[in-house]
Amino acid sequence: MSGAAHARRSTAVRWAWLAGGVALLTLLCAASVAFGVRWVTVDEIVRGLSGDTSGVPEAAVVARVPRTVLAILVGAALAVSGATMQAVTRNPLADPGILGVSGGAALAVVIGLAFFGISSPYPTMALAITGSAVAAVFVYSVGSLGRGGATPLKLALAGAATAAAFASLTSAILLPRVDIMETFRFWQIGGVGGATWDRIMLVAPVLAAGALICFACARGMNSLALGDDLASGLGENVARTRIIASAGAVILCGAATAVAGPIAFVGLVIPHLCRLLIGTDHRWLLPFSAIAGASLLVAADVIGRVIARPDEIEVGIITALIGAPFFIWIVRRQKVREL
Repeated sequence: MSGAAHARRSTAVRWAWLAGGVALLTLLCAASVAFGVRWVTVDEIVRGLSGDTSGVPEAAVVARVPRTVLAILVGAALAVSGATMQAVTRNPLADPGILGVSGGAALAVVIGLAFFGISSPYPTMALAITGSAVAAVFVYSVGSLGRGGATPLKLALAGAATAAAFASLTSAILLPRVDIMETFRFWQIGGVGGATWDRIMLVAPVLAAGALICFACARGMNSLALGDDLASGLGENVARTRIIASAGAVILCGAATAVAGPIAFVGLVIPHLCRLLIGTDHRWLLPFSAIAGASLLVAADVIGRVIARPDEIEVGIITALIGAPFFIWIVRRQKVREL
């Protein structure tokens, strides 16, 4: 088969996977609207989406739509953020949760609320993004110390230690403050329950801006995968690409954490699965990761509502149950040398 024919076939396969991902996400959205504490029929879904909220089933449909949309946005944001972090650091273990970026956002939000009384949506989101940025810079700086620079193992260890420290500091601030503890008790776990259109309209533009930044750097991420020296030889400004792409990833992680809490492992699991299906070209990997990440979080939300009826399990717990074994598999699979 000629190179052109192989490229055409690869493109066709990628389009097929993208179409399949969109179809799966559509089915999961339908399941998210239909399943919960009370299951509803197709007719009730149609009436609810048409604006008829006279009955309990129709009202349930209307209430589930915002949380489904929020799950799509947050899942897509975390997956794209994780794929970008893995490209920027050339670290297969990179993830907003594992590297402590989500923990930095959570700690910043808690500090703002506990000590400065900041609870308005936009300042809270700004705090979360700032905390994410500080955590990302700190972890990369610590992981770069010593021989060999920022190796995957050192970044993973620095991120794990930083995430644990941030979690401890967050708990230390919250425990004496019963009022704040009650507010953030479920937020710390990570979930999309209680989603409203106001929250979605607040976070959507910020997530869109972060995603556009990451997508604009997709070609540069492909160059970074070749190594800094070769990327520079090809005319890529390595430092600029790394800074801009990291900024996009931090914005996505910070905004998603502010609105849904620190949800782990989505940014780790999804990019790896997507690479197995469509390859390593970030021009394809990022949009497919967004679709797959949205699908994972919507599915986790549905599972959490179905298996614990009449209560529900937050999506952060479901993604942790999925992601922790996957993380162990990745660590065992990687051939990482000692420092």
